[in-house]
Amino acid sequence: MKRNRFTILLAGIAVSATLAAQVYLDPQAPVEQRVEDALSRMTLNEKIALIHAQSKFSSPGVARLGIPGLWCTDGPHGIRAEVKWDEWDQAGWTNDSCIAFPALTALAATWNTDMAALYGKSIGEEALYRGKNVLLGPGVNIYRTPLNGRNFEYMGEDPCLSATMVVPYIQGVQLNGVATCVKHFALNNQEDGRHVVNVTLSERALYEIYLPAFKAAVQQGRSWSIMGAYNRIWGQYACHNRRLLVDILRGEWGFDGAVISDWGGVSNTDEAIRNGLDLEYGSWTDGLTEGRSNSYDAYYLAMPYLEKIQRGEVGTDELNEKVRNVLRLIFRTSMNPNKGFGSLCSDAHAAAARQIAGEGIVLLQNNPVGKGKQAQPVLPIDASKRSILVVGENAIKQMTVGGGSSSLKAKYEISPLQGIRERAKLNNAEVHYVRGYVGDIGGEYNGVTTGQNLRDDRTSAQLTAEAVEAAKTADVVLFIGGLNKADHQDSESFDRLQYHLPYNQDQLISALAKVNPNIAVIILSGNAYAMPWLADVPALLQAWFCGSETGNALADVLFGDVNPSGHLPFTIMPALEDYPSHQYGAAAYPGINNEVEYREDLFVGYRYADLYGQKKPLTYTADGRNFTIYPPKHKPLFAFGHGLSYTTFSLSNIRLTGSAAQGVQSVAVTVSNTGARTGKQVVQLYVAPRKPGIVRPRKELKAFAKVELESGHATDVQFEITDEMFRYFDADKHEWVTDKGVYDLYVGTASDNLPTKITYTVK
Repeated sequence: MKRNRFTILLAGIAVSATLAAQVYLDPQAPVEQRVEDALSRMTLNEKIALIHAQSKFSSPGVARLGIPGLWCTDGPHGIRAEVKWDEWDQAGWTNDSCIAFPALTALAATWNTDMAALYGKSIGEEALYRGKNVLLGPGVNIYRTPLNGRNFEYMGEDPCLSATMVVPYIQGVQLNGVATCVKHFALNNQEDGRHVVNVTLSERALYEIYLPAFKAAVQQGRSWSIMGAYNRIWGQYACHNRRLLVDILRGEWGFDGAVISDWGGVSNTDEAIRNGLDLEYGSWTDGLTEGRSNSYDAYYLAMPYLEKIQRGEVGTDELNEKVRNVLRLIFRTSMNPNKGFGSLCSDAHAAAARQIAGEGIVLLQNNPVGKGKQAQPVLPIDASKRSILVVGENAIKQMTVGGGSSSLKAKYEISPLQGIRERAKLNNAEVHYVRGYVGDIGGEYNGVTTGQNLRDDRTSAQLTAEAVEAAKTADVVLFIGGLNKADHQDSESFDRLQYHLPYNQDQLISALAKVNPNIAVIILSGNAYAMPWLADVPALLQAWFCGSETGNALADVLFGDVNPSGHLPFTIMPALEDYPSHQYGAAAYPGINNEVEYREDLFVGYRYADLYGQKKPLTYTADGRNFTIYPPKHKPLFAFGHGLSYTTFSLSNIRLTGSAAQGVQSVAVTVSNTGARTGKQVVQLYVAPRKPGIVRPRKELKAFAKVELESGHATDVQFEITDEMFRYFDADKHEWVTDKGVYDLYVGTASDNLPTKITYTVK
């Protein structure tokens, strides 16, 4: 048929009208309109396909409608290497390396929200460049026991610190059109038995200790997705726990994103349908399960769900809500018209990793060595020190491979020894290295290998003797040890088996200190540890797992190019039995018959350490449970929030600010740098009720700020006073309550160093 210009024009108008009607494809249309339009066009089979995986790390979109699927990547410290479609084994790519950023314990130790924003922006750019839509992180589970193998992925023991630091991380990532998937919701506080343990705790502890960081992620960070945990809470698995996902997450917090299962975290179709799960990953992926040609059809939210609908056992209201949540995630990420291209392994990302690591390294101790006026601290290393001995396996061992799902295929990793040697050249110093101990000689995880051969068949006695002999003549000794990413160290799936440092390190440190007083101990770990040698060691650095730039960042601090400003995100106690979760036997950790009771209730970390000196135990009832909190027998080795500097600071002139008409608006304090060099200080505000009408911790962190000051300079730090600072959760009323009365506001630099105080009355 011959077509004239009029026919072509009409055809064009018809096409335009059709496209105009497809609101879901219009990037300018409101997201909710796009969601409803796409939902109305989908078949039942397409809806079912949308809510479960199609490969190890991807879920399908709707090909018929041109809606792309979602690609997830493990985080939260870097973009994981590509794996095969159905397997954990490597895909064999050569262009899937990344910058390894510091572990989240190191980020939390910066106590700097600017560093959290930089971290999120940088890792989000790497995810975007690699074509990822969902970053599986960050993690914000509370540090309850130092044996938890996954603590290095989290942000410490305090809900205020975690909640404050997670928000800019999320915002930085999502500026790239990449979703964060905050994990693990909730109470994933141990790896031992994580797939089966049932956690019971008071409702007040849940709301005051374990939920605030997740709430901040949802309401302030606006995270586009949340990951469920493996464990059970009050008898129901977290990935389809009605109380967590329906009542709290959506009902109380107004979450409008997608709930994603942890890989293999789903176990019941009926509960998954009704209890708030949106997207199922990792249930089976070997292609053979139950004899299906496509194992993904066997997922709990796949054919079993479809068959229930077809038999009339369930309706489609829940399905449509799940599809809405997943579509919303797709329109925010894979179909986000405003996202750019990102960047991978850039100089800017390397610089960011180095800066974050440098700010997170904590100077725990730096006592002077020598007598009288000649006494000097070991750190920073003086330029006159020409002979530097480095001892320890962690000085050379690559740490970016291993540890579980945070294992990375880093483009490079600067070891501590490399960084120290390169920096020492500027001082014309010689750096010698001896092994000292042999720990984990492995270097492979899911097909990613370090390429290192760390085998050493010498005995512990031989290694110690060599190190001691070398230490006798060195100007300064740097012992670099700690934990690693091996099983039962800092690693997913395994908890630690002991509180002491492994591999004979305690004995080695003591032996080195006896022959050379100029020793600094540098510990790489994501957990606390015993320190039987502490009194003999003048200098101690907590250096975390710092990723690609570990060696450079460590050298920056050791040689004084960066003034340390990190502060601890958790309390370090002398012994394992000094932690409240280990006061009650196996019932509290790791559980009896897979039942774990949080018998320490609210008294986690410094909240427990603050009870030192109290003669009688606390006894009270909450949620029908009787609690007995036994005071600790020892003070902390290092308190929550502790961190030293190469300069000194003072706090003074604490005051309440505001007008008579407006009332008190804030508490202010003057911070002065009284030392000889520029440095940063973390100023912390704690609130303590004078006469609480209910059992409460003696004080709680409510705000903090990090300030940089030149020598001799001072500045004022102000904290806005809000109602949230004084409230507690009333389980009987199921609401937050603020009691009137007098409160002490403490401002200082650690939970045990609060030199300024002022009172505030809540009327």
